[in-house]
Amino acid sequence: MSVLAEKQIRELFDILDTSSTFLQDKLDLSYLDSLIETLDIMSNVDDVEGVEGISDSEFGSFISKIKTVDIDAMNAETVRKAIQMAVLKASRSDKMQANYQITPDTIGNLISYLLSGLYRNADHITILDPAMGSGNLLGTITNDFRSRGVNVDAIGIENDEALAELASLNFELQKSAGSLYHEDTIQDLVVGNVDTVVSDLPIGYYPIDENTVKYKTKANKGHSYVHHLLMEYSMDHLQPGGFGIFLVPSELFKTEEAKGLLAWIQQTVYLQGILNLPTELFASEQAQKSILILQKPGKTAQQVEKVLLGEFPSFNNPAEMKRFLTMIDDWEINNFNKKSGDQ
Repeated sequence: MSVLAEKQIRELFDILDTSSTFLQDKLDLSYLDSLIETLDIMSNVDDVEGVEGISDSEFGSFISKIKTVDIDAMNAETVRKAIQMAVLKASRSDKMQANYQITPDTIGNLISYLLSGLYRNADHITILDPAMGSGNLLGTITNDFRSRGVNVDAIGIENDEALAELASLNFELQKSAGSLYHEDTIQDLVVGNVDTVVSDLPIGYYPIDENTVKYKTKANKGHSYVHHLLMEYSMDHLQPGGFGIFLVPSELFKTEEAKGLLAWIQQTVYLQGILNLPTELFASEQAQKSILILQKPGKTAQQVEKVLLGEFPSFNNPAEMKRFLTMIDDWEINNFNKKSGDQ
């Protein structure tokens, strides 16, 4: 990253943080809601005439500070990284639950690396995140592909209203095109079939049992796991041969409901890889996550002879990380070195 980019990220974050803290104090809001309000104002800075509860003089000073940052001079990644820093502060300040946590860049970049190898010859790709949260993971991958000249159609769905609004503003301020929806994915929102799905899946139970009747991964009794349902939804909405790359608990296949999930995988899709992320990224071994690679049957897709298994080395060991990424490159080239949509 260039010195200029780092300077711009810090400048934008400082304005976001100062402005959000000001609104939080004046309007008695959470930091997250204050951040959303700040981003909304920033996206319409020349048209906003005031905010109820703030005097004209205070609002004038507030707007003047926001205008000191030339967001139009920043690229999408700079804006995304600054907003990500603000969301991370919101997570700490508001003590947000685990499913509201942002997907770190270290993980987002690894998923993007995997995906770029699977679609290395693509000049156009449609990417869906059915649980996009604040849009950070979808934005990371979209920006990466676009930086390499790939035309990307980004689609995101989020059930939480605040996170959906945050994602929308995130993409808007990045000047990044995307079709983002505030909807309940499990109700089978029609988005059409896409080339690939990526998602940091929320973990827990889905509360509306009547919406899960058609799902093969639903529980036999009681509430179903939402991450199981979202995987099934995702794979159903892929083009034949398309890939689903999911961030899942490393204990995914050790729960009581795992038998049903495994049965669905064996009957419906190809399990092509499971890669454990470094334990250093997580607070405990129980919190460790893995990257799960599934592929939808169709066209020339088939189960690979050797499923990609392993654990990423520590990020503090660049030589081992380079060796591990080279191993992944070789696996992808040997098994999937075809154009997007031709798997």
